[in-house]
Amino acid sequence: MKVGSKVKSFKAEMTGKADFNLADYKGKRIVIYFYPRDNTPGCTSEGEDFRDNYKLFKKMKTEIFGVSKDSLKSHESFKEKFKFPFELISDPDEKVCKIFDVIKEKSMYGKKYMGIERSTFLIDSNGKLIEEWRKVKVKGHVEEVLSALD
Repeated sequence: MKVGSKVKSFKAEMTGKADFNLADYKGKRIVIYFYPRDNTPGCTSEGEDFRDNYKLFKKMKTEIFGVSKDSLKSHESFKEKFKFPFELISDPDEKVCKIFDVIKEKSMYGKKYMGIERSTFLIDSNGKLIEEWRKVKVKGHVEEVLSALD
């Protein structure tokens, strides 16, 4: 998927009362951020940054969704624990991750494995990808996303 192209419609389980369906957000801008795991330091900081700026995103008519491979149960407790005002999408089968091509080879303690590369995507009100950030560094990232919305 390239910047400027329409995002393939998808449905997925998410926290809250309903499943996520991209088609439901036509007419709204969407930020979808992918993160490796619930309750890890970087992922928690990133979620807190989006949480702390949530009102600004809402003022700019933009919805936020976090995505990882964690279970819905894990997401519900992560969301509750850190008071995230936005929903988290559960993608255990990597269906959504594959649409956005965020599964990459990673390395920890010399061991290679496949996992989510921290990435954020901005989708316009017509469902078109207008900006992407890959290999995201948490510090200052939310400010970059906000300035892209401006």
